[in-house]
Amino acid sequence: MKMQGTDLSIEKEKNKKKRLKKQRKRMDKQLADRHRKRKEVARWEKLDNTANLFPAIATPSMTNVYRISVTMTEPVQVKPLQKALDEILPCFDSFRVRMRRGIFWNYFETNYKMPPLIEEETDYPCRYMEAYENNGYLFRVSYYQKRINLEVFHVLADGMGAMNFLRELVYRYLQILHPEQTFSEQEGLSDAAFLGTEDSYLKNYKRSHAKGYKTARAVEIKGEHLPLGELGVIHGTMSLQQLKQVCKTRKVSINEYFTAVLVDSIYREYLKEMPSKRPIAIAVPVNLRPYFESVTTRNFFVMVSALFQADRTGYTFEEILQIVVKSLREQITKEHLEELFSYNVSNQKNLLLRSVPMFIKIQAMRFVYRSSARANTTTLTNIGNFQVADEYAPYIEDFHGMIAMSTGQHVKMLVCSYQDHMNVNFSSSLRDVSIQRRFFRKLVEEGIEVTISTNGVYDN
Repeated sequence: MKMQGTDLSIEKEKNKKKRLKKQRKRMDKQLADRHRKRKEVARWEKLDNTANLFPAIATPSMTNVYRISVTMTEPVQVKPLQKALDEILPCFDSFRVRMRRGIFWNYFETNYKMPPLIEEETDYPCRYMEAYENNGYLFRVSYYQKRINLEVFHVLADGMGAMNFLRELVYRYLQILHPEQTFSEQEGLSDAAFLGTEDSYLKNYKRSHAKGYKTARAVEIKGEHLPLGELGVIHGTMSLQQLKQVCKTRKVSINEYFTAVLVDSIYREYLKEMPSKRPIAIAVPVNLRPYFESVTTRNFFVMVSALFQADRTGYTFEEILQIVVKSLREQITKEHLEELFSYNVSNQKNLLLRSVPMFIKIQAMRFVYRSSARANTTTLTNIGNFQVADEYAPYIEDFHGMIAMSTGQHVKMLVCSYQDHMNVNFSSSLRDVSIQRRFFRKLVEEGIEVTISTNGVYDN
């Protein structure tokens, strides 16, 4: 029986991928032999304080993987992109690692294998990362049409570290793709790249015994789930200047405004404006680098929670905004942030706890995590503005991101910006989208024009 033309082309593509993988395995062996002959010893280092948690709680349904993407002005070419990754990865010690399991803690070890093979995206985003797959690397790079995706297991870095890595990957890709252009840095990394791998939690730790955060149960958004493995994505784009004008009029920051709109949407669509014994709690990650003068590429953030207790009916948006702003501003001070991460580090430094075997620590971390995760209704992450050198800007159209689900949090939100684009991304494992719809409608009511797109999951 003869194969049709389409089937034949698919079979050829599969065979091509098999050949590439075999070729890279041979190169892996050659690299390993070379390092063995040179008697090179793999560098190892401890996981940072936050990173210790993620391997203990990661599962196929709670992957702790996040994605940041760059949309180019022209279709992505995979060969130059692979070459760019192969060239820049050795410069990033924080990404060129594999995770090993010790008796008491996990640790990182230098990964001398070939960089991950870049493939066209064919599956849902933020999938689980098996430690032994992907040549042992804890990140993956894929592409789809004009978009380059970087997905990172949170154990490696937070959004700032990943943005730094992706920017350098895009720079090198464009240098290879457009040799006719004279970019200012054709060799090595850009001057803007930061490569520090210090554990800033330990460096800035102050002895503290205060817990600093609460673990009381919050409102949990429930409903019919999408099929296992599917992730629904709704993406909204708006003018950053329009948004700033609204925030300026209300005398609030963008983070405060978005958090209040999200609380308002949950209050009206999920609670139906009825009183609740449990608060709506929005977890907001805070980048600690500006507060403690750090440029580490590893994790350096803490979570604060914006709390709203619906103790009656009839709250107006203005009232909700005022409550949310007060809640956030009381928590986002250097002293309180220091207290939050110092408490966590104190547990890590405790001699008695350090001597507990890893398998017991894992169970304890899972228990503590489940309690703290259910203390939040959802998470709102702002990874900031994606900045590129002027000479690369004509080739870059936009910048996006998204985060995976976690215990008790079935809807999550990530915001970021590029030039005058403010991008809001909702990822969800639930079929109902009334909260997301209400959120964007509120923005439109406030005079902000919004363009919506989805990944098609909700079309079924």
